[in-house]
Amino acid sequence: MAVTNNVTQFILTGLFQDREAQRVFFVVFLPVYMATILGNGLIILTINNSKSLSSPMYFFLSHLSLVEICYSSTIVPKFISGLLVENKTISLDGCMTQIFFSHFFGITEVLLLTVMAYDRYVAICKPLHYMTIMSRPVCQMLVLSSWLGGLFHSMIQILTIVHLPFCGPHVIDHYFCDLPPLFKLACTDTFVEGIIVLTNSGLSSTISFVILISSYVVILVHLRNQSAEGRRKALSTCASHITVVLLFFGPAIFLYMRPSSTFTGDKLVSVFYTMITPMLNPIIYTLRNAEVKNAMKSLWRKKLNLGRE
Repeated sequence: MAVTNNVTQFILTGLFQDREAQRVFFVVFLPVYMATILGNGLIILTINNSKSLSSPMYFFLSHLSLVEICYSSTIVPKFISGLLVENKTISLDGCMTQIFFSHFFGITEVLLLTVMAYDRYVAICKPLHYMTIMSRPVCQMLVLSSWLGGLFHSMIQILTIVHLPFCGPHVIDHYFCDLPPLFKLACTDTFVEGIIVLTNSGLSSTISFVILISSYVVILVHLRNQSAEGRRKALSTCASHITVVLLFFGPAIFLYMRPSSTFTGDKLVSVFYTMITPMLNPIIYTLRNAEVKNAMKSLWRKKLNLGRE
């Protein structure tokens, strides 16, 4: 049976109701978004133009930075522009598109972070076989699998909601389209759909998180037999990744590993993983990584020299 929708567009309540606060946070969040694009773009440019950054770890990092740009760009521009207008509207098709791509890039990031943890496990626990196990074809296959996994996940998410009828209220209590607030507006019971989302999003994130934690437990156990210098070097390569994992997975599990309901802090938690974490990732990876910083300096000097010629 065809779905009949009386609603063709939704109104987003946004993050703040006070007009003055909205102007203030426009000034705050616009530079945050620009820093996200520039920071992650610089990492991609540096890795792709530096022969010293040819290891699998940096190959995965370049794809992670690409996902961060795409994920942030799915949500943030609409949110920032909405801070300057009184009526924050989004069409039904636009809402579905935003849900599809936000979940696509979100789960792709989850899978890439899991792949990166496996890469660190092989590098530290099986160093003599590292380049054999993590060959270029294997790395490409792992990255492709991450993108396809994100696509499969987002298709399930969108198929969960695309058949729902919307015939009444059209105000979404959020600053972007997501499944839990949309379930509240559907003119039908969404208990089954909520369970599907809980399973697809919450368990996917939780299982990946358990795999990540298990990988680092094995690494820590392995490092007990290493020298102090060996432990220091190994842990320095893992610290950045562990920090990014905690920043991303903590809010994601909080929001999706429970039945659909309203929590006053949900929107603020969403701000953290949609805007703050993508901006922090380039800083986290570059500040603790001498190779990346040296490659960036070398690339900068090369560009300056070409500019003088």
